Amino acid sequence: MTPRVLLSRLPFRTRLAAAIAGLFLLAGIALLAFVVLLARYGTAQQAEGISVTYGDVPTDPTTPFEPAHPTRLQHPPPVTDDVAVVEKIEQTVQAVQDTALRQMILWSAVGLVVLALFAGFLGWWLAGRALRPVAAMTDAARRISEQNLHQRLSLTGSDDELHRLADTFDTMLDRLERAFESQRRFVANASHELKTPLAAQRTTLQVGLADPLPVHLVDVREDLLATNREAEQLIDALLLLARSDRGLDQTESVDLVATARLVTAELAPLAAVRGVRIDSGLDTPLVVRGDTVLLRHLLTNVIRNAVQYNCPDGHVRVRFDATTVTVTNTGALVPAERIPDLFEPFRRLDTDRTATTGHGLGLPVAASVAEAHHATLTARPGPKGGLIVTLRFPCA
Repeated sequence: MTPRVLLSRLPFRTRLAAAIAGLFLLAGIALLAFVVLLARYGTAQQAEGISVTYGDVPTDPTTPFEPAHPTRLQHPPPVTDDVAVVEKIEQTVQAVQDTALRQMILWSAVGLVVLALFAGFLGWWLAGRALRPVAAMTDAARRISEQNLHQRLSLTGSDDELHRLADTFDTMLDRLERAFESQRRFVANASHELKTPLAAQRTTLQVGLADPLPVHLVDVREDLLATNREAEQLIDALLLLARSDRGLDQTESVDLVATARLVTAELAPLAAVRGVRIDSGLDTPLVVRGDTVLLRHLLTNVIRNAVQYNCPDGHVRVRFDATTVTVTNTGALVPAERIPDLFEPFRRLDTDRTATTGHGLGLPVAASVAEAHHATLTARPGPKGGLIVTLRFPCA
């Protein structure tokens, strides 16, 4: 892992504090180097021309000792055992200079590291203070969902970048709240506005075309009634999709195993007509929090899809474990790249999945219901054909 990738995974506050400490450290190193160069140059200039003369010390204690001044020594005395004259002691001056520089660099470096750590801690604290409004906005955004879109950030303070960001977010919430309210009104009114005319139409067909009828009108009546039923099923599926998309109003404990038993019993006639065997392994208990009606529709759509798009003498297997439901069926080979199309409304893979057997809303509705329950619905091709559909709920 490269340092850039590792750094990018750190929290923003940590990266900001590290950047402040790093800039302080670089600035301190540059200042220290500048001071060292000037100090070395200055001491070298002062050391030039220095001469040191040592004379013998008088033996008479009453005679004051006066060291020879370098300017008075026009002709230095010859070097003897009692007199030592050393001029321009470059080695001594250089040694003193190097020692002083080393000590200065050592303690300056120690102080620089300590101050850099302090600057990093101070940067961490300042970053926390600066990002406190962002943290408050994040907490508020997490609390806001489709059930409480009336809440707002309502950030107070000066008109700065964060305040404008909060105002923009509140404006977006206003638009979302209006959109959700419009959807709720549609779901509440669509059932009556769309299904009532269909029910009246079905009653008219049944009464107006009641037996006895001429032979040529019997088929017409059955076709009209079949069309009416399909329209009702389509509307029911669309309303269910809209209901699941807007989330769950309330939840309760749902026994999926018991629900699956009811679903398989309801689909047994369809399976018998198509020559499909349903094998249910319903021994492992699975209880989740959710909407009973929506979860029943979810299992119904998935298992009906497995029965409906099968082959003669095929089978459907339903298996449960601690957190997942797996539905496997036989059938034609399904290309893996076409799997996402199955979860798009009104999409079918080929002409075999015709409108006479459905509307292409089974798996899309099931996926929407799963998402409303924070579950995932995935599918993959079976090794010998058909699909393996997995419904995975979050761990309790």
